[in-house]
Amino acid sequence: MEKVMATVFFSLLCLWTTTEAKDLYVNITYLETAITKGAVCLDGSAPAFHFHPGTGSGINSWLIHLQGGGWCETTSDCLARATTDLSSKNMSKIAYFTGVLSSDPQFNPDFYNWNRVKIRYCDGSSYIGDIEEVDPDTNLHFRGARIFEAIMEYFLGQGMIYAQNAILSGTSAGGLGAILHCDKFRLFLPLIARVKCISDAGFFVNVEAISGEPLIEEKYKRVVALHGSAKNLPLSCTALSSDPNLCFFPQYVARHICTPLFIVNSAYDSWQINNSLVPQVADPNNEWPYCKHDINICSPSQIQTLQG
Repeated sequence: MEKVMATVFFSLLCLWTTTEAKDLYVNITYLETAITKGAVCLDGSAPAFHFHPGTGSGINSWLIHLQGGGWCETTSDCLARATTDLSSKNMSKIAYFTGVLSSDPQFNPDFYNWNRVKIRYCDGSSYIGDIEEVDPDTNLHFRGARIFEAIMEYFLGQGMIYAQNAILSGTSAGGLGAILHCDKFRLFLPLIARVKCISDAGFFVNVEAISGEPLIEEKYKRVVALHGSAKNLPLSCTALSSDPNLCFFPQYVARHICTPLFIVNSAYDSWQINNSLVPQVADPNNEWPYCKHDINICSPSQIQTLQG
C-alpha cells in the first residue's frame, strides 16, 4: 500500500532547519562490537554514532538520523574517502545536535526529549552495500548494510525494543538510506510502535543530463555494483523491476514502501542540478555556471530546462 506523503507541513520543515537554540554537543561512540560482525567502515574501522537519551514522556520514543555525504563509485574514490572524516578514524569526536536532534523544547517541541541518535556515515553506499570479500591490496570493506543492522541491534538492546514511537530520518545520501531502509527499520520494532521515515534532500531523480546522457543512472549503477548493494535494495521494488539497479532511485522504490514516508526536498536541488542535470562534462561550452550558482540569473530556456 502506497503511503508516500510528499506534502510536508510548514512546521515539520521548520524543524529541519537550523535555528538559534541551546547548544547540545554529544560525544562520539564507537561500536567496537560491530567489528566481529564485519560491520565496519570502508577502511575496516568501527562504525560510530552520537546518542542523547530520552527523558520523561520521550523515554520510549526514538529518532534515528542517518548522516549523509555522497557515495564512492570506484576503488580510488573509496580509498580517498577513507582518508577523510568519512572514516571513523578521522571523524569529529563531538556532534552538535540541532534541528530535530535539538534538546530545546522551544525549537524542537516534538522530539526534544526523545532518544536521539546520529549515525555517522562511513561506507559510501547509503548504508546499503555488503560484500564479504576484502581486497588485500586496498583493504576496502563494503559493509554499509551491516553497519545499519549492527547499530539497530545495539539500540534494541538499549531500550529501542520497547519503542512506542520511532522515526528513521536522514539527509542527502542518508536521506536516501532512510528511504531504502524504511520498511526494514519497521521490522526491527514492536508491532504496536508508530513508525515513520523522513528523507531530507534524499529524493534523487533519474534524469538525463542536458547532453541527453543518463549520467546519474550510470553513476548509481557503478555505486550499486561496487558495493554489492543490489541484494539489499527493497525486494518490493527489485522483484518487479527489469533492472534492479534502478531501485536505488527513490522514484522507483518509494511507491512500494508500506511504512509512512515523508519527503522533504527542494524543487531546485543544487546537488542534483550540478551533478545530475548539468554536470561539467555535459556543459562543454560553460553556458551554465552562473545559472547553477544563482537561479535568479538563469535564462528563460535554462529555467524551462530546470523545470523539466
